[in-house]
Amino acid sequence: MKRHFLLLTFLLIGTSAATAEDPVAAAYYFPNWHRRPGQTGDRFGEWPNIPRALPRFPGHQQPKRPLWGVGDEADPALMAKKIDTAADHEIGAFLFCWYYHEQGPYLDRALNEGYLKAANRARVPFALMWANHDVGGSTGRKGAVSREVFERMARLIIDRYFADPAYWRLDGARYFSIYQPRTFIEGLGGIESARAALAWFRQTAAEAGAGPIHLNLVDFQLNKEADRLRLVRELGADSATSYVWIHDPGAWRQLEFPSVDYDPVRQAYFASWDRHWKASRLHFPNVTMGWDPTPRLRPDQPHTGKGYPDSPVVTGNTPERFRAALEQARDRALLLPPERRVVTIYAWNEWTEGGYLEPEQRTGMEYLEAVRDIFGSAGVRAPPS
Repeated sequence: MKRHFLLLTFLLIGTSAATAEDPVAAAYYFPNWHRRPGQTGDRFGEWPNIPRALPRFPGHQQPKRPLWGVGDEADPALMAKKIDTAADHEIGAFLFCWYYHEQGPYLDRALNEGYLKAANRARVPFALMWANHDVGGSTGRKGAVSREVFERMARLIIDRYFADPAYWRLDGARYFSIYQPRTFIEGLGGIESARAALAWFRQTAAEAGAGPIHLNLVDFQLNKEADRLRLVRELGADSATSYVWIHDPGAWRQLEFPSVDYDPVRQAYFASWDRHWKASRLHFPNVTMGWDPTPRLRPDQPHTGKGYPDSPVVTGNTPERFRAALEQARDRALLLPPERRVVTIYAWNEWTEGGYLEPEQRTGMEYLEAVRDIFGSAGVRAPPS
């Protein structure tokens, strides 16, 4: 196994390792745009939710109209188109939302059958963000898992994903992110047990020839702590980041029903980053393209703003304002150590939550063009003093 890893790494050493000092834009990829087991007819992932979305208040821009239309992301040809488009616009990595519960993996066809079979995948390396949250409905999937299940999951990650030469690395270490750190701790039975499981994961990966792991924690559950760095230190993590701005309490407090302007949310997020994370030099700043989960409401369900997906909507997220947010995040990433200058972006394709870089009929490629302009060689400048 170790020789296998070393050979694959040698073959594509230049394509999946992030070693440049310029900030890297890493976009979250939501993998629910393919037919799942049991789906038939026009029931195709979340695609049906998009055209049936309704404007819920005056000026509400729904439904969205994806420029590329409906497509099966488990098709390598379509995934190759996504990869080329992302690479041409300075997306440096896809962070796949990757689901694994007691029952095993879930929503993995986009990665396994689409991305991993795309011949050009090395143009945009991939990494896993373990989306270890409960999945409702008829699935009955709980986010907390036992040590036994964690080890089974980790071996799958090492053998199938870390072994791929397109797996994303920071300073030579394979990036792996945990969406809900406290849920992980709960399943393992406490912080000490969780830390031990992660140490086992690191050791097992190294023994298999995968090298070191860069462990990242999403701050969704850390933001509620007085000391947001505590769990990062206690779990031995290497970095933290955000998934979406509204997970930050300061940004969340800006939300008003039925909608709030993009700029106050943006300003609140970066003010919170400066206050809680700047000095640590380990938090990758985030840029959120938008927030609007109302397409997940049933057409007959009223919009009251009292819960998810019945939440307030962020409006006014124009390409120009998104560009300004990218600049703010890039400048903060330049404060980080050169080998870990990362900006996470929400998201490549969260169409039913209002965060997407994929082209839409009204704005075309403008959001992707903003990423290209800010993260291309002409857009990166010296670190601020």
